[in-house]
Amino acid sequence: MNIAELAVKNIEMGERVNYIFEGREYTNVEMDQAARKLGNVLKQLDVKRGDRVILQLPNCPEIIQAFQAVWKIGAVAVPINYMVSDDVIGYIYGDTKAKVVISAPEYLVKVRSARAQALDVKNVLMIGSEQPEGCLSYAKMVEEASDILEYVETEDDELASLVYTSGTTGFPKGVMQTHYGLYYVAMKMKETIQYPSDLVYLVVLPLCHAFGISTMMYAFMRPFGKIVIMRAFNLEQLLSNIQKYKIKGMALVPTMYVHMLNYPDAGKYDLTSLEYCMSGSAPLAADTWNRFKEKFGKEIIEGWGLTEACGNNSLNPVRGLKKVGSIGKPLAGIEIRICDEKGKEVPQGQEGEIVIRGPMVMKGYWGKLEATAEVIKDGWLHTGDIGYIDADGYFFITDRKKDIIIKGGENIAPRSIEEVLYRHPKVAEAAVVGVKDPVYGEDIKAFVTLRTSEQATVDEIMNYCKANLNRFRIPKQIVILPELPKNLVGKILKKELRKL
Repeated sequence: MNIAELAVKNIEMGERVNYIFEGREYTNVEMDQAARKLGNVLKQLDVKRGDRVILQLPNCPEIIQAFQAVWKIGAVAVPINYMVSDDVIGYIYGDTKAKVVISAPEYLVKVRSARAQALDVKNVLMIGSEQPEGCLSYAKMVEEASDILEYVETEDDELASLVYTSGTTGFPKGVMQTHYGLYYVAMKMKETIQYPSDLVYLVVLPLCHAFGISTMMYAFMRPFGKIVIMRAFNLEQLLSNIQKYKIKGMALVPTMYVHMLNYPDAGKYDLTSLEYCMSGSAPLAADTWNRFKEKFGKEIIEGWGLTEACGNNSLNPVRGLKKVGSIGKPLAGIEIRICDEKGKEVPQGQEGEIVIRGPMVMKGYWGKLEATAEVIKDGWLHTGDIGYIDADGYFFITDRKKDIIIKGGENIAPRSIEEVLYRHPKVAEAAVVGVKDPVYGEDIKAFVTLRTSEQATVDEIMNYCKANLNRFRIPKQIVILPELPKNLVGKILKKELRKL
């Protein structure tokens, strides 16, 4: 199958407005026609089946058109996190041996820097009204191209996307997502959530991220719905869009929910239309969940997924008991277990590594056989997340395997300390890492930010920890920062905190 079929089947239900971007409406037919034209443009630029195409774009209609065009001709989409450094972007250009880059003027400097490191890139298609030197005009070429294009009948296990994940060290690895893998997750999301077909959904998460891509895939299965696309996260615009378009569903990361809670003018907006507030990509603090329900009357629905498994893999029930701090239950048709270091399943309630199996698991890391073999064993993807399953079948993540602090031989999960810090009335966000210690080997260092208009001292927060944590788990150091370093989707970057 070809994942592009989802958008084609959407059109079979008739032409209608499916997208709204910065006040302009786009129909499903209009978007498909642009994708077919772009597919012919890519073929003119010598892109063949299996070739990689770089998508270095913000959220906009063109990125959806680009995904569709690439897939229609059997090529491979390589969405790039535009916030990463120039050397990483250059590495991805070279690693994929991409011939074509589709980008936007705001990334021109990064494109030129990366292109200087990658000789395979022959053409850059630039969206927008301007045509910088050395680039081709996306709009002009698409306008002049034919819209007659038959999509390639790709195999189920054929590569659809290469999504690069940031590691703790070195350059990122390219995750090979298949056509059927992306389709499978979209189908299982549909079966599990059962959104109304006319849902009005807000897309603010970057569509170059696995979470955003899976959201886009599932959207094609709601033929009567509308998607309001935001170029980037802007709190006032987000709240305004919810009110203006009567948004019913949205997916945010925990940091965005924290910003909503801290925004002093949130009460000016009518958010009563909201029914589905999804959260993923990073742990959701129990305090954030409780405060959000108290302030807005909405229950956040926390889920979990990996880029290596096409984005969405578990979810708390949309209709039913939501366990705060849990990532919920596996989506229909996805297997998740808790295993020991030897890969043997452990008893209910006991901690171990979370492993996952199903057709959505990646083919592997691009060009990295050894790295692939380290995480995929006997068909099971070893996630590196540590957690347990309770008596009701809900999964809980206690921490990342690589983030566990080993203090004096005892394993300490940073999240257990972070949850306490989040309960401090002045703390907005918290992150805990291990630091080298001559006595214990490792000790605990905490970083926090404060809520809007609040002031606190390190001693005040330290005394709070002493009152609420056992002595062995009290941070050795606490640092108050104006903000925590985050990636494109708002996930706190602990590797950057360790550098501090």
